Amino acid sequence: MSKPDSSTQPPTSFLPLRVAPAQVLRGSQAIATAGEAIANLGCRPLIVGGECALGVTLPQLQPVLEEQQLQLAHADYTPDCSESSLESLRQAVNSHKADLIIGVGGGKALDAAKLLAHQCQLPIVSVPTSASTCAAWTAISNVYSNGGAFLYDVSLNKCPDLLVLDYELIKTAPQRTLVAGIGDAIAKWYEASISSGSSQQTLVIAAVQQARVLRDILFQKSAAALKEPGSAVWQEVVDATVLLAGVIGGLGGSMCRTVAAHAVHNGLTHLAASHKALHGAKVAYGILVQLRLEEVVQGNQLASTTRQQLLDFYSEIGLPQNLDDLGLGNITLGELRQAAEIACAKNSDIHRLPFQVVPDQVMAAMVSTTTPVEVGRQNLDMKPVIDERQKG
Repeated sequence: MSKPDSSTQPPTSFLPLRVAPAQVLRGSQAIATAGEAIANLGCRPLIVGGECALGVTLPQLQPVLEEQQLQLAHADYTPDCSESSLESLRQAVNSHKADLIIGVGGGKALDAAKLLAHQCQLPIVSVPTSASTCAAWTAISNVYSNGGAFLYDVSLNKCPDLLVLDYELIKTAPQRTLVAGIGDAIAKWYEASISSGSSQQTLVIAAVQQARVLRDILFQKSAAALKEPGSAVWQEVVDATVLLAGVIGGLGGSMCRTVAAHAVHNGLTHLAASHKALHGAKVAYGILVQLRLEEVVQGNQLASTTRQQLLDFYSEIGLPQNLDDLGLGNITLGELRQAAEIACAKNSDIHRLPFQVVPDQVMAAMVSTTTPVEVGRQNLDMKPVIDERQKG
């Protein structure tokens, strides 16, 4: 059989897969056992994190590194994973002659460390100190202003070389961080299913189904996990929020990672009053906004039932159901519009929805996340909701 003429073949799209870290160490004493794996990646690590995370992690990590005769230094990433912070961190890399980055902390600290390693072409180890996001797993970093406003994200050329998930370390974090992680993780189903649920691509199908499994695990186990920190069920939920949530974006790509829920989060970050709420809490609220848009703009009645199911779940575990719960009950109509317009910006993930939305619709959805189902189905004109908000 003759070889096909390549000139007649359709063009092939080469999309690199960044599915998972090269190695994952997890357990109750994972840091204590990670020395050799870290030493295999470099001998002059720069540890990047916030003041609190460094204070908690260094006493455990430093003796492990010194036992491997590694020459370590550490640097604070604050005020945020911002361009100015990254510039300062690059100077720290040069000053220490670092050949390895170790990121410790929550999502923003790990994003800063991953992006720093990407820019400096160095290996990266991620050590999450909470289960608030899947940032320890993924090949993406979000960049913010020094004031905490989301600016853009950066696709990295790889997932971390090593992820160290130490349950004892995670257990020291406030419980609200795990609650936020549950909110961030459960969004994967509601975003991936609407953007990619009809895809015929093998890996996207797998990603969407993993998102469904993740949702079911969190529905079934979150309440019990929050009652028993450190227990077996708690560890399973931590694995779900930090590890399994990261798999979905790795397999399915950006279409399975973020849609309207994250777009709403991004808009809210431009309001200073929102900064007390964690990333996952804002994303969880964003799911309700997305469902309201599906319910009213798309006329999807299933979205009504789904929203009520989520409201019940949120009530059980403490996720925010409305702007008041986020500490944003007193924002002005102008601030609400600002957040909605940013959520609807030209390159926003909200445009992965299978229908068009405009800022007025997003504003109305943002103030009606707890509308009773029957009322919500009938409220096809969203303008009165905004008018009522303006009077208040």
